[in-house]
Amino acid sequence: MTHVSGDELEELREAFQKVDIDGNGFISSNELDQLFKAANFQLPGYRVREITQSLMARGDLNKDGKISFDEFIIIFSDLKSGDIAKTFRKAINKKEGITAIGGTSQQYCAGTQHSYSEEEKYAFVNWVNKALEKDPDCKHVIPMDPNSDDLFSAVGDGIVLCKMINLSVPDTIDERTINKKKLTPFTIQENLNLALNSSSAIGCHVVNIGAEDLKEGRPHLALGLLWQIIKIGLFADIELSRNEALVALLREGESLEDLMKLSPEELLLRWANYHLEKAGCNKINNFSSDIKDSKAYYSLLNEVAPKGDEEGIPAIQVDMSGLREKDDLQRAECMLVQADRLGCRQFVTATDVVRGNPKLNLAFIANLFNKYPALQKPENQDIDWSSIEGETREERTFRNWMNSLGVSPRVNHLYSDISDATVIFQLYEKIKVPVDWNKVNKPPYPKLGGNMKKLENCNYAVELGKNQAKFSLVGIAGQDLNEGNRTLTQALLWQLMRRYTLNMLEELGDGQKVTDDTIVTWVNRILQEAGKCSSISGFKDPKISTSLPVLDVIDAIQPGSVRYDLLKTEDLTDEEKLNNAKYAISMARKIGSRVYALPEDLVEVKPKMVMTVFACLMGSGMKRV
Repeated sequence: MTHVSGDELEELREAFQKVDIDGNGFISSNELDQLFKAANFQLPGYRVREITQSLMARGDLNKDGKISFDEFIIIFSDLKSGDIAKTFRKAINKKEGITAIGGTSQQYCAGTQHSYSEEEKYAFVNWVNKALEKDPDCKHVIPMDPNSDDLFSAVGDGIVLCKMINLSVPDTIDERTINKKKLTPFTIQENLNLALNSSSAIGCHVVNIGAEDLKEGRPHLALGLLWQIIKIGLFADIELSRNEALVALLREGESLEDLMKLSPEELLLRWANYHLEKAGCNKINNFSSDIKDSKAYYSLLNEVAPKGDEEGIPAIQVDMSGLREKDDLQRAECMLVQADRLGCRQFVTATDVVRGNPKLNLAFIANLFNKYPALQKPENQDIDWSSIEGETREERTFRNWMNSLGVSPRVNHLYSDISDATVIFQLYEKIKVPVDWNKVNKPPYPKLGGNMKKLENCNYAVELGKNQAKFSLVGIAGQDLNEGNRTLTQALLWQLMRRYTLNMLEELGDGQKVTDDTIVTWVNRILQEAGKCSSISGFKDPKISTSLPVLDVIDAIQPGSVRYDLLKTEDLTDEEKLNNAKYAISMARKIGSRVYALPEDLVEVKPKMVMTVFACLMGSGMKRV
């Protein structure tokens, strides 16, 4: 695989997503054509075709008529210079009203230009204003002016980010740990640590974002992080185990398993087409070029609007007369007036609709779905409802950990999304196990024999684990990963996560080998040196259920940080244990530990997750020495 830096990878991913209009993970020649049209480049048709053909020739390695993200990376060097490359980059930057900015970091000083979308800034500011308008802790910055740069200064103290994280994934951050009054540079730093580490814990990719970046209000980083947080919240219920009414979207011949494999984006598209079909309208293939005339949106709004037959919900009549408007922009504005009547005029302006901004239109549709899904759970006795299993805590932890590392594609469903092992190969590279990418079959896979290609990948993944990583994979075969065997897949993922955690400690300790005993010994030593009464015998110690040993370690690392007056220390009920655990997990993140475990893991003393908590705290302690 072509080597690119983390910053370059982020820029390439951002550029790829702008060109990949339908969000299917590939760039087609048609999308390249649309890119130049959207950027309003005054180029003759032959010139557009020439640029498109050149880029496709460079990138389409398997000659399937489209470019994957991996292929896009391979042509990265060609995009750095040359006439075609310059024209292509200009088109990307011009699309969606992109604003180029500079900065003061080392990368900026080297001449790197980062860009951000004014439309996205406007949309996110309005969303945050509405979400936090009644929060007394945000009165110092809310409401923000969407036409100014208020947002970039507002995120600088971490409070807004912490609040938005809790709105997207409730109870992620214990409110008691947010510094809200008489802020100093030190307490602001703590808030930003808390926000960044909590973002990572819910699956945001924050590897290249630091507290200093947010404190200084670097626009592209602030917007990128905020979008990830908002998107996680918007997509939270677009998942079969959380919303069984989605079964209504099953097509003939499909199984529940087929439906469960769809990403939130794919489910939203299917949901929109389900209602468009009911309305007797043409289906759409994307939320960009296919919705520019607003006609699909009009029909969708009319179909999902309350009809007054539901208990306590009054009917809302959608005025369809705006369809007669000849001007696309005016028609879009009329449509948004109707969306406003449903309380769903968020994320897009009329211009965003007409331009087909894929990110903002996706958010608009997700918000509409969340408010008015208009789906009925079918009373079909043939459906095996028991096969719909919700995600376990451990599965969610693994998935969020992988996503926080920036794996591509993003993992929405743990087993189906890693069944070709391409994500696992990326995790091997994160733990410094070399992958021979020439041996890896890359998507898209052929319809005939495609699963055999995935199985070959999985066999190679197990081989790497046994021979290179020296993992204990007794009884695990490639077929187990390919078929999504829950127990055996988790066994591999746990060893990857464990090695990743220990590697970080070994780097801090100049390469010295770290074991479970090393961590336990360190915990007891730092507790003793700090004059604490607690200690642990291991990661199964029942005392850990109170979270007091964890909190004592935190206070030993940063003396005076833990407010013991907020805690119950004796004769704890289960609720009081959970209360302590929530505080402990948030405090660990606040002092700089990237903890992925959940409060329940401490209360139930889950040894694997407990180990990661103490290991991350050990890393924070070693950094401060």
